[in-house]
Amino acid sequence: MYIADLHIHSLYSRATSKNCSLEYLDLWARRKGIGILGTGDFTHPAWREELGEKLVPAEDGLYLLKEEYRVNKEEGSELEIPRFVVSGEISTIYKKNGKVRKVHSVILLPGLSQAELLSKRLETIGNLHSDGRPILGLDCRDLMEIMLEVCPRAIYIPAHIWTPHFSLFGAFSGFDSMEECFEDLTPYVHALETGLSSDPPMIWRLSALDRFHLVSNSDAHSPSKLGREANFMNIELSYDGLWNAIQMGEGLEGTVEFFPEEGKYHYDGHRKCNLCLSPAEAKQYSGKCPVCGRKLTTGVSHRIGQLADRPPGFVLPEGRPFENLVPLSEVIAASTGYTAASKKVQNQYEAMIRALGPEFRILREVPLEDISHAFDHMISEGIRRLREGRVTCSPGYDGEYGTIRLFEPGEVVKRGKGERIITKE
Repeated sequence: MYIADLHIHSLYSRATSKNCSLEYLDLWARRKGIGILGTGDFTHPAWREELGEKLVPAEDGLYLLKEEYRVNKEEGSELEIPRFVVSGEISTIYKKNGKVRKVHSVILLPGLSQAELLSKRLETIGNLHSDGRPILGLDCRDLMEIMLEVCPRAIYIPAHIWTPHFSLFGAFSGFDSMEECFEDLTPYVHALETGLSSDPPMIWRLSALDRFHLVSNSDAHSPSKLGREANFMNIELSYDGLWNAIQMGEGLEGTVEFFPEEGKYHYDGHRKCNLCLSPAEAKQYSGKCPVCGRKLTTGVSHRIGQLADRPPGFVLPEGRPFENLVPLSEVIAASTGYTAASKKVQNQYEAMIRALGPEFRILREVPLEDISHAFDHMISEGIRRLREGRVTCSPGYDGEYGTIRLFEPGEVVKRGKGERIITKE
């Protein structure tokens, strides 16, 4: 079984960490326990040059980071060295049926040579040099046609399909159906990316999407965010194995999901007025902010409700399993009273990885008594609650991430020198 995160970004994309280099992407994939990682940003010529310089072919269609570029080699065994698959995200902005459309798409390719050929075609349409996620004035249907002409074995996945401003079904610039977007090429789309603000049960509410395989990826803009969403794949380690999983569903065992409430567009709202509203509440105000009168940002939950033909809670009989997880650093922070970015939490995270193995293994498999024995019992309690789904969610809205709470106020007291974390009796 491999964990795959196929939609990420490099340091050549805007608003990304300078640490989104191959060296640190490889390191963090080992820390997380990710077996297959997208390269991201294959359209950017400088990044493509780095990929050619620093990667070496492994299994068919997959690559390894050359050993001389690997940092902290002691983290992860030789059996857990991640493979890279060529990937990238493209933003298309165009007018169709009288409306401006803004859609993001993920493309996977079987090799760097195909990336070179496709990039040459796309460079005749728009600028590929200024951003690792280029913006092209190109219809999604035409983008897919070009992709298939260059490489029939390429994989096209509409990205984070519900994001309000830049997605296939986005409330402000998307479509109401697959066919409206892709027309005659709709049959060539086989998978959809859930995005951080939705999960499979929300998408199961649309019978029109039943035939599509649901995948999840981190869309990480910094290495530490890798794997916040991911895929479980029981496949042959090769591009063909990956292709069969995404296009045919063979070996796609399920997904790792954010709690959708934690996504930054789950509910409706207006960030400037600190206003978060459920779909029902937003309807009461006719989509206008009751504080300032401006238009609310329609959230993912509301948008799905507009298109759904099934009630909330519907379970698709053939739907694949999924797990809602929270990054280990956030569990440690919640269990200790410090912030996830604090040095104390970072040191604890690294100590746990060294002692217990990769993050996914700690969150999902390591016995709780082993965690409690090696580290503070409150961390093992936080992981226990996470595994049981015992969390309290405050929804995200209008670009603000939601919050997931594992402990109630008063249960955790910040540790000082020589003190232990205590629980409320």
